[in-house]
Amino acid sequence: MYYIYMLRCKDNTIYTGITVDIKRRMEEHFSKNEKCAKYTYTHNAKKLEAVWQTENKSLASKLEYAIKKLTKAKKEELIRNKKIEDIFSDNEKIDITKYLLV
Repeated sequence: MYYIYMLRCKDNTIYTGITVDIKRRMEEHFSKNEKCAKYTYTHNAKKLEAVWQTENKSLASKLEYAIKKLTKAKKEELIRNKKIEDIFSDNEKIDITKYLLV
């Protein structure tokens, strides 16, 4: 399984990533160890906002890429309602039935 996640940083920015081990990845982000993302190292991860699960890396990468292209307002909306179908219903490249909210 692969997880797509959104983190809020202390400066109120949002970081999006993928992982196979959500617990380990959060420990890396929050402890700022050597495997932490450069972005969250400098922006200080504050809170895990949303997590979705999918069956393979290809689907996870597609969703991660699509989320990263969203405006800040759309990312905030996604965090509020956790419904990817509301955000991606017009995007034919994202099959929203393949993602489960964790």
